[in-house]
Amino acid sequence: MNKLPVTVVTGFLGAGKTTLVRHLLQNNQGRRIAVIVNEFGEVGIDGEILRDCQVCDEEDVSTENSPNNSPNNILELANGCLCCTVQEEFLPTMQALIERRDELDCVVIETSGLALPKPLVQAFRWPEIRTSATVDGVVTVVDCEALARGELVGDLAALEAQRQADEELDHETPIEELFEDQLGCADMVLLTKVDRVNDDELGKVKTWLDHELSEGVKVVPCHSGNVSPDVLLGFSAAVEDNLDSRHSHHDHEEEHEHDDDITSIPLTLDQAFEPKALVAKLTELVGEQEIYRIKGFVAVPGKSMRLVLNGVGNRFDHFYDRPWRTDEPRQTKLIVIGHELDSKKIQMQLQ
Repeated sequence: MNKLPVTVVTGFLGAGKTTLVRHLLQNNQGRRIAVIVNEFGEVGIDGEILRDCQVCDEEDVSTENSPNNSPNNILELANGCLCCTVQEEFLPTMQALIERRDELDCVVIETSGLALPKPLVQAFRWPEIRTSATVDGVVTVVDCEALARGELVGDLAALEAQRQADEELDHETPIEELFEDQLGCADMVLLTKVDRVNDDELGKVKTWLDHELSEGVKVVPCHSGNVSPDVLLGFSAAVEDNLDSRHSHHDHEEEHEHDDDITSIPLTLDQAFEPKALVAKLTELVGEQEIYRIKGFVAVPGKSMRLVLNGVGNRFDHFYDRPWRTDEPRQTKLIVIGHELDSKKIQMQLQ
């Protein structure tokens, strides 16, 4: 049969999916990997990070000498949440990869933080895909630090007590339901940012996850996306064949709806920022508006390297990924994702 194996990487906004896929590409161990990135926003931040990461190694990984690292293997779907645009965008993209079957060992799909995994997996039942590709496994990336603080799903102890008392209780917000759907479809959970919590907090998160996950689903601690491809790939789960056993809040709905008030604001600024000053401004914005995620590239005065910035809530990380190219403008490009955001106010405060 020799179907093309596809690994779906899902998880909430800022959990560390792009960092995980970036590490996989840089440590592919000879595997020819194509990546489909579902962006949320008009500026292809994640896709560019993944394309550029493949020339960061000390060894020569030019596309001529190393087809495993071809930027052409990074495909972006940026016209909406992938689970809502399966037929319009995903199907032709997947068919094009199937035609290149002899050039690829596997495909990794990095969903947006807003995507439901099951509608995407269901697409692998379609006749156009079913005979040629299979979902090898679903990997859900979970931010341990966020869970320990109750930032995404509320108070963990209270939530666990509620569910033990009444399994039919359904007072979750849409974001909590989305998070549970991502857990319910998982073959493995990667727990990121475990170095930012103490042992008691880590134990609490693991205990809570054990109650949420299906039997046999393992929780694997992950530092900075550093996971062996042998762990991440090769589940051979054929997920599309056993979807009925994977719980979802939307199992009995013909269609699902996302929160229409979730806003994605792209910003392109012809100015450079000192990292500390920019983070201070962004932290102030987070305190004033309901911002879930900020990510992008930053021009820094006097630096020849481009700064990659990632923010989840009021937590920000940044690193220099590569030198600015001579043919590209040194602009600061950011995506701000949140609920009912005031676009004009955000632009004014940054400019």
